[in-house]
Amino acid sequence: METTEFLAYIASLPDYQKQIAHIERLPYRPAEYARTDAPLLPRIDARLRKKRILPLYTHQANAVNLSWQGKNIIVATPAASGKSLCYNLPVLEKLLSDPNARALYLYPAKALAQDQLRSLKSLAVPSLLADEEIAVYDGDTPGNSRANIRLKARIILSNPDMLHVSILPSHQKWGRFLRHLEYVVIDEAHIYRGVFGSHLANIIRRLRRLCRYYGSSPQFILSSATIASPGVHAQSLTGLPFSVVDNDGSPRSEKDFVFWNPPIIDPANGIRHSANSESSFLLSELVSHEIRTLDFTRTKRLTELIYKYSRDRLIAIKPEFADLIKPYRGGYTAEDRRKIEKELFSGRLLGAVSTNALELGIDIGDLGATILTGFPGSISSTFQQAGRSGRRCGHSLSFLLGLDNPLDQYYMNNPEKLFNSGFEGTFINPENSYIYRVHLLCAAWEMPVNASETDMFGENLIEELDTLAQERVLNKRRDNYYLSADISYPAGDISIRSASGKDFCLIDAESGQIIETLDFQTAFLQAYPGAVYLHQGESYLVSRFDLNSQIALLEKKKLDYYTVTRDLTEISIIEVLKNKLVGDISVYLGKVDVTLTVTGYRRKAQFTEQVLSEEQLDLPPQTFPTIAVWFKLPSDIVSAMEKTKMDFHGAIHAAEHALIGLLPLFALCDRGDIGGVSTPLHPDTGTPAIFIYDGHPGGVGIAEKGYEVINDLWEAARNVIEKCTCIDGCPSCVQSPKCGNNNKPLDKNGAKAVLERCLGKACL
Repeated sequence: METTEFLAYIASLPDYQKQIAHIERLPYRPAEYARTDAPLLPRIDARLRKKRILPLYTHQANAVNLSWQGKNIIVATPAASGKSLCYNLPVLEKLLSDPNARALYLYPAKALAQDQLRSLKSLAVPSLLADEEIAVYDGDTPGNSRANIRLKARIILSNPDMLHVSILPSHQKWGRFLRHLEYVVIDEAHIYRGVFGSHLANIIRRLRRLCRYYGSSPQFILSSATIASPGVHAQSLTGLPFSVVDNDGSPRSEKDFVFWNPPIIDPANGIRHSANSESSFLLSELVSHEIRTLDFTRTKRLTELIYKYSRDRLIAIKPEFADLIKPYRGGYTAEDRRKIEKELFSGRLLGAVSTNALELGIDIGDLGATILTGFPGSISSTFQQAGRSGRRCGHSLSFLLGLDNPLDQYYMNNPEKLFNSGFEGTFINPENSYIYRVHLLCAAWEMPVNASETDMFGENLIEELDTLAQERVLNKRRDNYYLSADISYPAGDISIRSASGKDFCLIDAESGQIIETLDFQTAFLQAYPGAVYLHQGESYLVSRFDLNSQIALLEKKKLDYYTVTRDLTEISIIEVLKNKLVGDISVYLGKVDVTLTVTGYRRKAQFTEQVLSEEQLDLPPQTFPTIAVWFKLPSDIVSAMEKTKMDFHGAIHAAEHALIGLLPLFALCDRGDIGGVSTPLHPDTGTPAIFIYDGHPGGVGIAEKGYEVINDLWEAARNVIEKCTCIDGCPSCVQSPKCGNNNKPLDKNGAKAVLERCLGKACL
């Protein structure tokens, strides 16, 4: 079936209940071309002509011109716009004109590095470079191949993790490579935000420091999806000034962008049909009509659930298609990932369910459709994921499937905002003390840190070095700081994709093999005793959870339910950093300690998601320092609510949920990156208060954005509550899927009154 026919077909089915809320037709756009300021080298020009790559798009020519001028550049254009040529051409030009020149390419995922290796070799080998001159160097590289790669490769494709744990700590082995390093390429730079971005910013500063030691000063070329202020983001990541290339000249095929809202099945409570079931319905129908489809989900667990639901549905309606879909996410073994990637690229698979792992530029061939099960957290990611379909073919489809939460329903009810609001900015905090200090230890392992190196490590360097010296992890001799002899190889203890740096191993009890690793905090929420953990469509029951050894034992079981946690969060104010009056409401930004206690879990039925039972847990509380924005509520609203018999506790709890749900409208973050606490009387303020905190230890800038836009956030939350047609509150306005108190108590009308009082409007 052609994609142009599919929407009419789906609307004719008995399961269709007017889920299509809006269709946005994105028209065809022709390409725009340009020439470089000077001719490309004849060998490169000939190769591009043979590959039918010329002429260059406008942004590609602009990128080459700026790189020839010695500029650091960031290319911020949509998916499938040919960004890789923006860095491959300058790099190949340099390598052909200087036989000693080297280049380092960094990718956020191993799969992307392998994909780009194939693409780069197809372009450059053997006419421009020898096969051995381009190589991947990552954790999967055999030990007996590494020395030869260091010696012969001129373009190394790696990832931030490998740079952090291997290349920089053993820089003596890489001296020749670093001495002649001319270019550093960072692909998919928009991925590096929050904790991951803050780690990378410190790793890049360590790299630049070693390059200076070896006598090189490489140019940086970054590629990114379209984001706000890409130059600012690039400078935050690298510490260097950047020129921005965002004049996209690539063509765009016609696309129907469909807003698909699950039907309401309980009007009084505003409950909608399961988004997981709706997603599996769409995927199975698309695949059964041979439309190659990629279904993006928000979490690993949803990836597994939707895959299972879709496969079961295909077995029922068209069993010959059931084995033509696969799940794909982080945590699988390298062998499993490569197998799935190969099946996708070859076209054997007609469908895949994936986390944002496939949002990146991995070539998986032509796709006719994409499904986004839930708003991905940012407009930038939305268009990046939707852009995976229709790359080479004509018409394509993208479905944005609205979940039961305020943010998704905001876009279902205001689809024009997705296309008119502009892109979000990114947040990283290189000087997050949790992250900054451990990288100073890593830098000291590589070579002593001098107090004068503030150009690399920032103005807080001396203060942090002295603190580490007082803690006896660094030894000070004159202006140099040396790593304590008691510390060996600090990089090995740091996970750069989490702030805690601790990993929990999930082990198959039968085979003894490690299935996956989780960061410490995630393990508490997903691998607790009694939890059901999903892996490649199989259910595992957690039989043992060992905090001391940081392992969880899992037993494979056939289960018809999954589990979600219940938890309790408490917050203590440590230090006020800023405060302001918005009207007569006192708003604060400051350092806090957050204590999370997992108190139990619920068993929920697959497909129906009915709560089957609740169990208690006795796990130790976990406390971490972070940054929060909070505001105090005046006494008049309490007395006014008492007169109208509204539930004040339920009102501030509901308002907190709405505010958390909508903060991602203003900050490039996921709902899972933030948390909240509301209390009728907080011991540190002496008043009712609502807190929104950054979910990462030390904070990464999200709370600061909340402080900046607090008035707009109040208004957005009030509007969502006001427009929602439910009676007492629902997942689309004030209920939260993360609520540890089972969404009790909640008072929808009270929440609206609280927010209107914050906005200076009549209260009650």
